[in-house]
Amino acid sequence: MKLAVITAFPPSKVTLNEYGYHLVKNFAQKNEISEVILLCDKTQDAKQLDFKNSDKVKVRECWSFNSYTNIISIMDAIRAEKPDAVLINLQFMKFGDKKVPAALGLLIPWILRMNSIPTVSLLHNILEQVDLESAGFTDNKLAQRFYNFVGTSLTKFILKSDVVAVTINKYVDVLVKKYNVNNVIVIPHGTFDTIDEPSFDLVPGPKQIMAFGKFGTYKKVEILIEAAILIRQHTSEPIEVVIAGTDSPNTPGYLKGVQEKYKDTPGIRFTGYVEEKDVPVIFGDSTVVAFPYTSTTGSSGVLHQAGSYGKAVVMPDLGDLALLVEEEGYKGEFFNPESAASLAAALEKIINNDENRKAIAMQNFIAASALSMGTITDMYLSTFKKIIKSKL
Repeated sequence: MKLAVITAFPPSKVTLNEYGYHLVKNFAQKNEISEVILLCDKTQDAKQLDFKNSDKVKVRECWSFNSYTNIISIMDAIRAEKPDAVLINLQFMKFGDKKVPAALGLLIPWILRMNSIPTVSLLHNILEQVDLESAGFTDNKLAQRFYNFVGTSLTKFILKSDVVAVTINKYVDVLVKKYNVNNVIVIPHGTFDTIDEPSFDLVPGPKQIMAFGKFGTYKKVEILIEAAILIRQHTSEPIEVVIAGTDSPNTPGYLKGVQEKYKDTPGIRFTGYVEEKDVPVIFGDSTVVAFPYTSTTGSSGVLHQAGSYGKAVVMPDLGDLALLVEEEGYKGEFFNPESAASLAAALEKIINNDENRKAIAMQNFIAASALSMGTITDMYLSTFKKIIKSKL
């Protein structure tokens, strides 16, 4: 099979680039795949093809974030390469944070179907499950109604794919009921790397409370810093808050503002963008991974990474994170997302109780190991084979 994958790809900073990397990496290992056509966004530096069988990957940089012509350039590349099937690594802000380019990019599944090209769209989030105000889109009720109308219209185009894959069972129920379709399936998010069982012992030095991601919309680190301040009021044990990542594209300057606000507070480290090769170190050094979220917008890649590195987690008791814990077997301490005191209490249950920390970490590693990215890409290959067979 000659498979095309439409995705952002490192060193891109566009959303889902890490997930795109691990999809392509694992597809390249499959004997059934003769070539992976990487239809990716344009970057100044060369694409990160640092894995086995990378010679099976052909790079076609054919789109740009917020470009109005992505739909044309991507289709031109597909016509030139003539893949047997196409996988789109997708979410609503994939092709831009401006309304028109973002919307135009979401028409691609429909156009591929119109051209009889076997297509699976991996939809990481659905608008029906996003709190637009908490997620940082808008708090204007009229604007929310407009977003929902546009989102519903664009979802209909995405559902023109041969198959739409979502990562949580509830998403299937919502889409089937609302849009009266029968082409939505669950393929779990999966764990990026299949790794050996990690050490569950702590590294020397301060206990590290780490948050990882793109911050500023529904991921707010102030509550995590305030929780650490509360913990320090009644413990002499050194702790460090590690903010690993960058601003969300929707909130440029957010982390700089946080750094200025807490410049006199000790024990806070901002790493900036974390290169793929440094991810194991960031997770490996952490005592606990925290999710200072006010909302959720899909299955959490960070939770799956935390599991793969054998880490205990603290999570807000809301939305998709709670569903993931139930469906995939993850475990963590929960907190009220509006209360720093609640977060502090959840953190203390882990950092002050090493037996509890290890038990949660081991359970999360078991959950992550059950759904490796190799297993997930096998599910996609099986799905493509069924689509191609149905078209014969």
